[in-house]
Amino acid sequence: MHGHTYRAEVTLSGKVRDDGMVADFYELEAAMTPVLAQLDHATLNEVMENPTAENIAGWIAERLALPQLASVRVYENPDCWAEWERER
Repeated sequence: MHGHTYRAEVTLSGKVRDDGMVADFYELEAAMTPVLAQLDHATLNEVMENPTAENIAGWIAERLALPQLASVRVYENPDCWAEWERER
């Protein structure tokens, strides 16, 4: 077993609201906090069957309740990442 320090990047897309934003960062943080709490310092094989960067990105996307969600990118390091994109 070995560890990683993953980084997740979430992209939102949609119509800009009257307040000038697609979503408020508070909304994004509120959605992300419980999802990331399940992964932080966890044994990922106990959270999901096959914790590849691709599967982690999809797992995060499935749990985010954000209609504006366009993509989730999970980085294993600055040069190695996998991305989930919403089907159009």
